[in-house]
Amino acid sequence: MNPLTLADSPPQDAFEAIRDELRARVIAHTAPRRVAVGGRVTLLFEDRETIRWQMLEMCHVERTREAAGVAHELAVYNELVLGAGELSATMFIEITEQAQIRSELDKLLGIDECVSLRVGERAACAQFDTRQLDEDRISAVHYLRFSLAPEVIAAFRDPATPVALRVDHRAYQVEAPLSPATRASLRVDLARDPPPLLDFAHAATAASRDRALEESANFRVIAPARPQTPGSLRVSARERSSARPGQLAS
Repeated sequence: MNPLTLADSPPQDAFEAIRDELRARVIAHTAPRRVAVGGRVTLLFEDRETIRWQMLEMCHVERTREAAGVAHELAVYNELVLGAGELSATMFIEITEQAQIRSELDKLLGIDECVSLRVGERAACAQFDTRQLDEDRISAVHYLRFSLAPEVIAAFRDPATPVALRVDHRAYQVEAPLSPATRASLRVDLARDPPPLLDFAHAATAASRDRALEESANFRVIAPARPQTPGSLRVSARERSSARPGQLAS
């Protein structure tokens, strides 16, 4: 996939105007890309659009507006952009019992050597980001990727070939098949950049216009593009025609 550039990052004002709509699209886009592997492990497969969202959100949270700051975030998140023949994912180890987090994580030491993508009879072992690994500690979030040989990619594209994620750790042994929707989404990753989830230029232009929420014969309720206070509306009277019914106004 092509790395993200400054051209992929709209100005923060434009992003904030369409942030809610983009978030909704990201949630819908990632739904089939989230795979639960048992009750403790979840993998969220990333692509250029999910990574762009994370980068834009980070700039939003940290109020990064200068080109140099945005370029720094791009360099960080571009490390997650896929290479040819790769799938990448964020792995979450989900432990809801606060008091047990450390002890439960310790049980999964070495899991970085035990995650694989099974494509028929072939297996692609996950490559973890070594900067997140420690000899005696494990974190709850890991970035990883799978490198697939051409013959494995061909098998992945064949609907008749079973595909599953497997964790084969001494304390956690689970296999989860990939659904047809998940495989369809990941096939795009192996072929090309995904289509943009939102046309920033068009959406920002639309967001800059006032919107009519309600209209009647006497008034209009307007949602201003730039309200004086969050959520404020504007009510305006409609011009009334002096023509009688059945006559044209002069």
